[in-house]
Amino acid sequence: MLDVARNRRTQNYSSSDMVRRVLWIFAQPLFRFSPRPCFGWRRFLLRRLGAKIGRNAHIYASATIYFPWNLEAGDESAIGEHAYVYNLGRVTIGDRATISYRAHLCAGTHDHTKPDFPLVRAKIDIGPEAWVCADAFVGPGITVGEGAIVGAGAVAMKDVRPWMIVVGNPARESKRREITQ
Repeated sequence: MLDVARNRRTQNYSSSDMVRRVLWIFAQPLFRFSPRPCFGWRRFLLRRLGAKIGRNAHIYASATIYFPWNLEAGDESAIGEHAYVYNLGRVTIGDRATISYRAHLCAGTHDHTKPDFPLVRAKIDIGPEAWVCADAFVGPGITVGEGAIVGAGAVAMKDVRPWMIVVGNPARESKRREITQ
């Protein structure tokens, strides 16, 4: 039987996390209402809150970054319009990787096998040159390999091998990604 009372008594966040969350709440309007081309400004804000953001990363103002200090985005990476990065655990996005419109990276869940349903923070790794397409979902603890594509609307609940394209719910391999010069 679930122990809801015990779950609600559990302190899921440290004091420093709570302070950083409050600071991020106050900084969010500066992020959210910045003009579309102000990528440098948004990189600056995220870095001030502990994010590791690479050179020329494009993070759009409508993207939701839950905990900036748990984000690492590589050089020339992109987090698109209305993307949702629920990064209770660390989320790493490789160089030149793209998180598209309304994609959802979910690095948090609960351990359903325990009666108090404790919070689990599970890292997500998005490899260099990978692409998480529009409306796709990447679950907790998942690695999307280098150059891989999680197709539009796909639900990746297992690791995606490098240079593979996965589609559907649950995501399954469709074919190998080929790059032509």
